[in-house]
Amino acid sequence: MRFMTTSDKPEPENSAATADTADAADTAAEVTGIAAQDWDRASADPQYRAAVVDLLGALAYGELAAFERLAEDAKLAPTLVDKAELAKMAAAEFHHFERLRDRLTEIGEEPTRAMEPFVGALDGFHKQTAPSDWLEGLVKAYVGDSIASDFYREVAAHLDADTRGLVLAVLDDTGHAGFAVEKVRAAIDEDPRVGGRLALWARRLMGEALSQSQRVVADRDALSTMLVGGVADGFDLAEVGRMFSRITEAHTKRMAALGLAA
Repeated sequence: MRFMTTSDKPEPENSAATADTADAADTAAEVTGIAAQDWDRASADPQYRAAVVDLLGALAYGELAAFERLAEDAKLAPTLVDKAELAKMAAAEFHHFERLRDRLTEIGEEPTRAMEPFVGALDGFHKQTAPSDWLEGLVKAYVGDSIASDFYREVAAHLDADTRGLVLAVLDDTGHAGFAVEKVRAAIDEDPRVGGRLALWARRLMGEALSQSQRVVADRDALSTMLVGGVADGFDLAEVGRMFSRITEAHTKRMAALGLAA
């Protein structure tokens, strides 16, 4: 998980899935007081500041892990063209990491300290979901990273304008969506039996990704308080449930884009 990614555009189906969560985030932002503030005003609340530091730390380590994973996946690529494409995506992920690291430094936080609380959970997720081949790696990056991105976009609706802009920028697709859809669909067309195996794999990823997201939030008081309406008004426990429902719906659309049964 980036858990939870350049100029290449994803397939239309993925765009629709992303639009659902983006629309939800835009709607929530309209009624969230902090979303109308800048960082200087919002960060005067120490609990809100702590939540943002946690969020940026989680994202930063997620981007660093995504860079490492894509570089490893490139070794499994069947052609030099594919290898180069994944290397380009890995470089984009590292640039996202640098932006988050620099922002943490800018607001007076030590990046390594901000990332450390999330290392165990994210490394555990990747260890439990290590792909066995090239196609599983593509599906993992497309499905797993997209679930994480949806989650962070939902959270972004409750952030100050400066932090929200940064978070949404580093969640930009690196071209992996369209690349994964093209390659997975081609593999299924060549051998339909591949579809069943990859569908099971994607369902496992969905469960692991949601569980990991919930664990990360539960373990960090400031983040969980923000999600249930403490420092970000208008976001209650019922809305948290609706948020995860929207993420699940977006996942179903991505599975359809891949040609897999959800």
